[in-house]
Amino acid sequence: MQSNILLSQSQTTVQVAIAAVESETASLSEKIEMLLAIAMDLQEKPKSSQQLEAAIALYNKAIELSQETYPLFKARALAGKGTALRTIPSEDPELLLSAQQAYQLALPILQELGSPKEVAEVEMNLGLVLQALVPFQRAKIQDAVQLYQRALKTFNGLTHPQEYAILQNNIAIAYLSFSSAPEKKEMYQALAVQNLQEGLEWISLQNNPREYAMLQNNLANALQYLPSTHPLENNLKALEAYDEALKVRTLEATPLEYASTIANKANLLYNLPDDLEHPEQGNRQNLQQAQTYYQDALEIFSQYGEFTRGEVVANALAELEQELAAWEEVESK
Repeated sequence: MQSNILLSQSQTTVQVAIAAVESETASLSEKIEMLLAIAMDLQEKPKSSQQLEAAIALYNKAIELSQETYPLFKARALAGKGTALRTIPSEDPELLLSAQQAYQLALPILQELGSPKEVAEVEMNLGLVLQALVPFQRAKIQDAVQLYQRALKTFNGLTHPQEYAILQNNIAIAYLSFSSAPEKKEMYQALAVQNLQEGLEWISLQNNPREYAMLQNNLANALQYLPSTHPLENNLKALEAYDEALKVRTLEATPLEYASTIANKANLLYNLPDDLEHPEQGNRQNLQQAQTYYQDALEIFSQYGEFTRGEVVANALAELEQELAAWEEVESK
């Protein structure tokens, strides 16, 4: 019922906007700007995919009106359309491929007529699209990294700390996905840690809480699995980073992100001794804490229909409970 209401409202918004533009006595450029403004407002904080589809319809109308007369408006409409297409949830690559095409059409026009910031935004978003297309074997992760690095020429830490941190995060995630020989894999894991640490240098919990939590969570993941002669030191740093992320990722505010982080933290606790100075005494307390985290994460993933992620957690929980059962058996003797 709610989705039907949102669909009807979105369709009405498109019809009213286009009718207003067609009846308006404003100039053609003013009409295009009106369409772009309404479309951007629709996609800024969408409540449903229908609102994103409505934004795409308005962008298409803006593209139609712009054509060769107003190439910069056309490029901006294409870029906005690409972002809307990229944001719509989908299990197949078709929307991503359409977004890729829109960005690639917009980019050369913006490089000629747009601002450096507009160019960098499209480079960053196109990189995200290519990265998302990699699992479908429709893009190469190296191409995404090249786009991120080009965007960093504009989005540096001093002038654009938020975008800079996001780009460093994206590059780190890309590095962690590189499949290569073991010695190169270790190098890319180390580079990923460096990128995440560099991104965190320019943002703060107070000013950029969402990005701060994302980078701290991903830094902890990278540290936890980083090959090192000092694994315990890395795990302790990872534990600290997870706790930093959980200052933002709470059950009330961001339940799925919270579930992801506590599941990651449980993975770490699974292998962390209770007493660091006496690791031979085992880790029963940490196993019990990890069990609680796994159980909470599983409940949240199930509640929100994240069944694939829930299955991963359920398997880890089953293995951990076998470990706890072994502890109890030893103590009962």
